[in-house]
Amino acid sequence: MKKLFLSLAMAAVMVTGTSAFAQTQKPCIVLVHGAFADASSWAGVIKILRKDGYVVIAAANPLRGVKSDGQYIGSLVGSLKEPVVLVGHSYGGSVITEAANDHSNVKALVYVAAFAPATGESAAELSNKFPGSTLGPTLASPVPLSDGGKDLYILQDKFPAQFAADVPAAQAALMAATQRPITEVALNEKSGKAAWQTIPSWHIYGAADKNIPPEAMAFMAKRANAKDVKVVKGASHVVMVSHAEEVAHLIEEAAAAK
Repeated sequence: MKKLFLSLAMAAVMVTGTSAFAQTQKPCIVLVHGAFADASSWAGVIKILRKDGYVVIAAANPLRGVKSDGQYIGSLVGSLKEPVVLVGHSYGGSVITEAANDHSNVKALVYVAAFAPATGESAAELSNKFPGSTLGPTLASPVPLSDGGKDLYILQDKFPAQFAADVPAAQAALMAATQRPITEVALNEKSGKAAWQTIPSWHIYGAADKNIPPEAMAFMAKRANAKDVKVVKGASHVVMVSHAEEVAHLIEEAAAAK
């Protein structure tokens, strides 16, 4: 009888513990990089999030097209059982806007110096909506692709000042050499349904961004009725590299929101 009582007591503790864990389980953070970058651009943010107990996936964004990239990231999101916070940088914002649709486990969207397009808008269109972007003159000659498309890169000697002005020179040079190209089509492809219309969003960007005009990002954040907006004084387009702590804290704010 005593053994039976102990067994039942242990079972009760296990059930209670499991229930408590389920109620306090942190969402998975899925990070989506943008054009001219790769998943390593999230390294500083990942370190902080992991230290704070979050499971993090820095996805490899194909950078081929808004719809196809959105489907690719959406497949990853759909494979996860836990709630997800989707985070996008730059063009990655267009991708998470697409990827979150039809996935009920996405609880929040975080735009990091990112596009948050409405239905029918393209990244190129939003970049030119307000003055300030100096990206065009820094691009190298397009690389022709076998399917008739073109890949775009930033000239390596122009990359640090254009893309990562507040990052140490040696690190910015390495980022320039390892940049991943985006297709010309992807930057001009019109976005589908805007997930931020039904999923709450958080936004952070640098006041000295030369790729996407800060005024454009302020416009997009306001239009999306953002839960919180952080503007980092003096920060470049890669605010997640130069100000990883601020970006990580905003992601955690979104993750903790009810």
